[in-house]
Amino acid sequence: MPFSVCFVCTGNICRSPMAESVFRAKIDEAGLGGSVRVDSAGTDGWHEGDGADPRTVSVLRTAGYDSDHTARQFAADWFAGRDLVIALDSGHLRALRRLAPTPADADKVQLLRSYDPEAADLDVPDPYYGDFEGFEECLRMVEAASEGLLDAVREAVERRAA
Repeated sequence: MPFSVCFVCTGNICRSPMAESVFRAKIDEAGLGGSVRVDSAGTDGWHEGDGADPRTVSVLRTAGYDSDHTARQFAADWFAGRDLVIALDSGHLRALRRLAPTPADADKVQLLRSYDPEAADLDVPDPYYGDFEGFEECLRMVEAASEGLLDAVREAVERRAA
């Protein structure tokens, strides 16, 4: 069974699909594609069935990432199939930990930027109501944190295989 990581933001059209695309590329580059499953969801279902925000798609494509995505809402029973649930900000962290059916499931929830040793603020700001530069900044934050997350996931995969 692959190690499973799910990225979660509010509506699953900006931050979490961006993190999913970036991290999937990092996993593939590291040769872990067959050992790690990556997906994303939202804490709310406002945009279920929609594609990613066009600004997200544009920023991802410009940076060389795939951007095929359909929004969906995270459900409590998903915890059973996820090893890590990565929240994009502290509001998502609280919502997901409240949703978790067990304390062990709540422990699976971590903030993305906690994997970036340079991050002073652990929240990835929501770019939705801002300008295009907010989406570019979001991508920079996601990329910076993805390196540390990749190291943590690689270690977990190696432990599981041992």
